[in-house]
Amino acid sequence: MIVTTTPSVEGRNIREYRGIVFGEVVAGVNFLKDIGAALRNVFGGRSKGYEEELTRARDESLAEMAQRAAAMGADAVVGVKMDYEVLGTGNDMLMVTCSGTAVKLD
Repeated sequence: MIVTTTPSVEGRNIREYRGIVFGEVVAGVNFLKDIGAALRNVFGGRSKGYEEELTRARDESLAEMAQRAAAMGADAVVGVKMDYEVLGTGNDMLMVTCSGTAVKLD
């Protein structure tokens, strides 16, 4: 499955638009990662735990979107956009969403 942020796939023609597809992941960040991030906030540096969680959520969101496109008979997803939000009363949930257009290629 080709997944791209561009509106087309170089060297290929879009034969048919199958529809908009989404991938969504809502992930909780555990207590230990919160402690590590709080320490990084005080002393500086990158929060590896949060970065790993963000990477995992992004990858899962893209994979879910590609699976939904494949179920529609698409060969590619074009025009992909991604968004990140924090949710929950204590901002303790991370939401990653992506969307694009599922297409059939020649």
